[in-house]
Formats: sequence, C-alpha cells, structure tokens
Amino acid sequence: MAKSSLGVAVIGAGMAGRAHIAGYRTASTTFEPGLGEVRLVAVGDANPEFAQDAADRFGYERAETDWHAIVEADDIDAVSVVLPNAMHREVVTALLENGKHVLCEKPMAPSIADAEAMVATANEHPDLVAAIGFTFRTSPAINAVKRELEQGNLGKPYFFNGHYWCDYGCDPNGPMSWRYKGGPGSGALADIGSHMIDAAEFLFGPVVEIRGGTLATVVAERPLPLGAAVGHGATAVSDKKEPVENEDVATFVATFASGSVGTFSATRVAHGLPNSLGFELFGSDGAASFDLARAGEFQFSDNTSSPATSGYRRVLIGPEHPYITRGLPMDFPGVNYGQNDLFTFETRAFLEQIAGVGSLPRVPDFAHGLRNLRLLDAVVRSSQSGGASVDVR
Repeated sequence: MAKSSLGVAVIGAGMAGRAHIAGYRTASTTFEPGLGEVRLVAVGDANPEFAQDAADRFGYERAETDWHAIVEADDIDAVSVVLPNAMHREVVTALLENGKHVLCEKPMAPSIADAEAMVATANEHPDLVAAIGFTFRTSPAINAVKRELEQGNLGKPYFFNGHYWCDYGCDPNGPMSWRYKGGPGSGALADIGSHMIDAAEFLFGPVVEIRGGTLATVVAERPLPLGAAVGHGATAVSDKKEPVENEDVATFVATFASGSVGTFSATRVAHGLPNSLGFELFGSDGAASFDLARAGEFQFSDNTSSPATSGYRRVLIGPEHPYITRGLPMDFPGVNYGQNDLFTFETRAFLEQIAGVGSLPRVPDFAHGLRNLRLLDAVVRSSQSGGASVDVR
C-alpha cells in the first residue's frame, strides 16, 4: 500500500542533476494513479547558487549546500545522487543507513571494491530501494526494438554495433573537471560508454567475453577553471594546467552468451556530435537501428515486405510502443519526446517501486550497477594486456 506522500530530494544540481530534479516534478502526473503525493523537498549542491537556482526553478521547498543535511532530514524519503563518481559510495552509504531510498547515477562507483561495498550496504537494508540510473532503459524506441527481438521478429540475433560519441572534450582549452580524473576506464568509457554497454546487454543479453580493448587520450592536459560550470559548460580558465588522467576514446569487441558478437566505441572528442548514441543490430530475419538524434523513431527491416519494397523503414514511436500512453501529456502518434522525458519515466519507476504500485519495469538495482562496472573493468584489463580476451561470465 502506498504512503500518503513521498518526500524527494536530489543531491547534485549539475547537468544530469537538473534532469532528475525536473523528472520528480512531473513523475506524479504520469502513468497509473495511486502513487500518492510527491513532495519536492530539497536540492543539494556544494555551490549555493546552483542549489538555490534549481530549487527555485523547479519548485522545491529548500536548497542545501551540505549533503549531510539531506541525509539527516526527516521529511525526505527518496534521494537521487547525481555527483562525481568518487563521492557515490560515501553519500549513498549514508543515505541507506539513514533509511533513505536511493537512485544513484551511473557509473555506480570509481572502483569495483567501492561498488561491492555499496551492494553489501544495500543488502543490509532490503526494505529500501537501491537503484542505478541507466536512463536509456526507459527509451520507448529502444524498448520497441527490444520487443521486436523478444517476439522473434528479427530471428536469431547475430551482430550488435554500438557507439556513444560526444564532443565535450574536443576543445583542448576546455576546463579541467572531475571527468578528466580517475585513471584508465574512468573517462569516456565510464561516462558514456557505460550507457552503451548497458543498452547492448538490455537488447542482446549478457556479455561473456571482451577483447580488443583500446583506450586513447587525445588531449593530454587541461587548464584549471577559474569559476564553476554546470556539466560541460565553459568557464574562464587559468594559465595553470593539469594532466588528463583517463581516456578520450575507448573501443572494444564483445561476445554475448547467445554467441552473437558486438563492436563498441565511445569518445568525448567526436567533433560536431554533442550527444550521439546509436546502434545497429542484425539477426537472421531482420535488422534494426536507433539514433538518439532522432529519439522518437527507429529503423526496422524484416521479411514481411515484398521483394519490390523490402529494406529499412522508419517507424515513428506512438501509443503502440512502451512508455508513451499516459507517459506524455499528448500521447498521440507522431508527437515526439526527448531524452529529458526519459528521466521522468525513470524517476516515476523508482517511486513506483518504493510505493509498491504501478506496472513500470523496475529500475536496475545495485547488483546490476556492479555488473556494469565489472564490464568496464574488463575493457581496461583487455587494453592493458594488448587487447587480450577477458572472460566476464
């Protein structure tokens, strides 16, 4: 039975943090009734200007500059943690130990040891929801492709080719930030490649082997910022520079438990591509592709067309596909949606798990976050051993 209300907070008011903040604001307006009141309680950020701006903009009751205040607050039930990866373990552990449900952004932690400790803490509190935010699992188009695969309309899956290409690291004078610190695997691979790997397993099932891992750093050092910036935003920089500690480019090959294979690439130095996630997949009886730049559609080919008109066709997402009906204010064929809407779907699913209502798919748990981190680690180990095969079963 649902509580009469759920108090929510977000720690981290940066780029992705604001998406969570907005997601909770609209979550109660979507899908099935019965969730109860969602109280927008607090936004936390070490930068008081960011915290207050987000709280005012999205209608939260207060802003906090110390995350401990959110941990200790009696009027908060559920918290999104959208902080630099190195902070996840400390903050998440404190939240769980103080009775708060947690939705932690990916990647789960800076190391497997940290993630294992977080899983152990979550297991000590089985009454709490401890979830990881792999937002693309709520994409209507990706779910539509998954449904076609599960229904056998593409036949036996053979090959997956995935990429996540961004350009936020192209400018060598772009300011140093936590994203450029942390060692091999913590750069483009963890930041955006983690999404790509998760999407591949979501569609094709578990990966059992990784090989051919390659990590490359294109920009060797970056200037220190003189001010604060949200996300990848620009700010004034000093003359002092520090070395970049992780990769700008990551590539590898994978084998799935089904015997199918996949090729993957992730980069933050893809000129002119601010946010380009995409994939192509092929089976014995069909194929499909997706491009985040055209989030409300996918391309599809199967054997149902006559030879004269066979080939790829564009499928526009609508009420016949997952998440659309009652997920959007205008849930009508051809009315599009974007990546921001996925955070509404994700936060709604998280709140439904807490309240024990609704029928949305569950948000991935901490064990899933640890699994994803092990795959990232396998890519790093493969690269460090000249591309050797790494078993991840």
